[in-house]
Amino acid sequence: MTETGVCIPSSERGLRLLQAEWSRLGMTGWVEVIPAQDDTARLALTAVARAWMPDFDTLEIARNRGWDVHADDNDLEREIWLTLLHSPVPVMFPSAAELVSSVRIRRNITRNAARTMLNFNTTAVERPEDCWTYSEDTGFILQPGCDLIESLIKASQPPPGGVVYSFSCYRASEYVVLLSIAQEARERHPALYARLQKQWHTHAVASRRFHDVFMEELGTVEQPLPMHYYVPGDRVWFRNPDTLSDEVEGFEGSWVVYLGGGLFANFWKRDRPFDVLGKCLEIYHWRHGTVRDDKGELHMDEGLVERFVAETRADPKACAEIFERMHRMRDPLDVYADGGCMDATREYPKFILPPHSTIIQDLDTLEW
Repeated sequence: MTETGVCIPSSERGLRLLQAEWSRLGMTGWVEVIPAQDDTARLALTAVARAWMPDFDTLEIARNRGWDVHADDNDLEREIWLTLLHSPVPVMFPSAAELVSSVRIRRNITRNAARTMLNFNTTAVERPEDCWTYSEDTGFILQPGCDLIESLIKASQPPPGGVVYSFSCYRASEYVVLLSIAQEARERHPALYARLQKQWHTHAVASRRFHDVFMEELGTVEQPLPMHYYVPGDRVWFRNPDTLSDEVEGFEGSWVVYLGGGLFANFWKRDRPFDVLGKCLEIYHWRHGTVRDDKGELHMDEGLVERFVAETRADPKACAEIFERMHRMRDPLDVYADGGCMDATREYPKFILPPHSTIIQDLDTLEW
C-alpha cells in the first residue's frame, strides 16, 4: 500500500496530545501510529477508516458517517482529521502541536468561508470606510487603531441585510485564509498576530506575495492529487477551459474553499454552496453567458448562466454529457485541449507556531 497520512517527530508528549484530541472526538481505533527509523512517526488511518474513503474520495464521508459537518464543530473536526490522515502525499509537521493547530485553522477557514457574503467585482474599490482605506500603492490597509480580525469580519461577513462589499474570488479567499490564521495566531502566537496587524496597517499582502508568504501547495500538474480528495479548509481552483469566456476578467477560473460534506463555498450566495456537479455546470455555461457590450468588450451575463444551468439540470442526458466533459483534470496553463475544470493541487496555510513558522521572517523580507 502506498504510504499515506502525515508525519511528526516521535515524542511521547506529542502523541499524548494527539491521542487526547482523538479520544475527545471518538476517533480511538481509527488511527495508527507507525514508527520510522529517523525518529519520526507516520500517522495514518486503520484499514477500517480507510475503507470509508475508497480511491481517496472524501466527498461522501460525512454523509456516509451521518455527520453534520456544517453545524457541528466536532463532526467537522472528525472529517478534517480523517481526510488529513488519509493524505495520498504524506506531509511532515514539525510537532504534534503544529498539527493540532493546523486542524483548528482549517476549521476556522471552513466556518469563515461559509459565513462570507460578497459582491463579485474585479475592479470595484470598496471596504467598510470606518476601518479600511485604499491607495494604489498600499492596497486596502487598516485605519489607525482598527483591529485586523474585526475589520476582516466586517468586510466579508455582513449580517442579514447588511452592506455587501465587492471582491474578486481570489481576494475573497485571501481574506478568509488571513482571518483564519489571525484568529489562531491571536490565541497561540501573539507576536505573529502583532506582525500581521502591523503589516495591514502599512501595506496589504496580496496575489502572488500572499501565496508565497502564507500558503503551501500539495500535488502538481505532473503528479496530481486524486480528483475527489479534499480536506475541509482546502483552497481550491476550478479552471475555465473555454478560450472565449476565459478572456472575461475574473472568469479565468473560480477560487473556492472546501467546506466538507461534499460542498464548496459560494462567496456570492452563501446559502447556496456548490457541489462538484454544480461547479462544473456553472463554469461550462460561462461560455454561453459571455456577451459583448456596445464597445465590443466582453462581459459575463450571470443571469444567462443561471438560466442555462437550470435548463441543463432539468435534462439528465445533457447534464451527464456536460459533467463528463468538465469533470476531468485540467490542462496545464495556456493549454486548451481536452482538459476539464478539475485542479491537480490543493492549497493550505503554512505553519504558524513558534519556532517553526516562517511567516514573520517572510513578511519582513517582502519588497514593494
